[in-house]
Amino acid sequence: MSFCLSSIRSFPKLWKSKPYLGLGPEHSYLSLFLTDCGIWNQQKWFSLKTMSPQNTKAMNILAAKARFVKKGDEDSTKRISSHPHLFAAGAARKRAEMTAHSEDHTLLLERKNIQLPTKPLNSEEWDKLEKEYTGKGSFEKWISAQMSQQNSSVDVVKSLLTWVAAKNSGIVSYDLLVKYLHLCVFYKQTSEVIDVYEIMKARYKSLESGAYTLLIRGLVQSDKWREALQLLEDIKKVMTPSVRNYNDCIQGALLHQDVNIAWNLYQELLSHKLTPMLETLKAFFDFGKDIKNDHYSNKLLDILLYLRNNQLYPGESFAYSIKTWFER
Repeated sequence: MSFCLSSIRSFPKLWKSKPYLGLGPEHSYLSLFLTDCGIWNQQKWFSLKTMSPQNTKAMNILAAKARFVKKGDEDSTKRISSHPHLFAAGAARKRAEMTAHSEDHTLLLERKNIQLPTKPLNSEEWDKLEKEYTGKGSFEKWISAQMSQQNSSVDVVKSLLTWVAAKNSGIVSYDLLVKYLHLCVFYKQTSEVIDVYEIMKARYKSLESGAYTLLIRGLVQSDKWREALQLLEDIKKVMTPSVRNYNDCIQGALLHQDVNIAWNLYQELLSHKLTPMLETLKAFFDFGKDIKNDHYSNKLLDILLYLRNNQLYPGESFAYSIKTWFER
């Protein structure tokens, strides 16, 4: 998916006239198998007879082959023992880690030729960096993924978007926009989050869950926090929102002093049989430390009962919030 930036009036400052453009060393599974099957101890299963002279040559050949096979087995054992029990129970995780390590190594080799920029680049500088790229796939996709993982500066990624838009008639891919959104949320750049939200709202009828989560988390910190509640409603049309979605909306409501919405969202979360995050419950106590209200106090006591009944144990910070509320 992609969008045309030239048609979106609310994102003007992004595009400027001067853009910044299995065998162990001590045990052999094979020997255990042969012993259990009775093959290892041949005297129990075979009656050995004296070979006739004409078969001596054949026996020498078989003996030589046996020594060769045995040596091959030993070499195989040494190779396998370097990754013992790779196909034993629980080895799927180990194999996944080995695969991930291999992929990371590949990315590292690709990065050897390219140093991630630490300041915004202009068009010529991005062109030069693209020519240095020798990896597989799209340069824009690779460099944006690397900058997202390394939490590069928002301004640096913005210059990448400017360069991509300039060479593609104002079109930037959906994935690239989401990675930019991730960094805006990470650095709490609420004005940029709002700009991206306006673009997505104008361009797409629906988003994938990751984009919804990022937008909700970013918007609740801004004056447009109620837009996050609308996004929560959009999610409900297709699936049950995540605990994180509810947590962000509850904290946003408390941040903007709307206690009723916060409590309603909390009850809704419980109605879905979801377990609230401890930071969500902590937010209610932090908000209540300056409130002298019996109704609110009763709700906090209900939370304490919920913690006890579900054997949820607050961490040090949460425990301190509870203590502060009691001593207010």
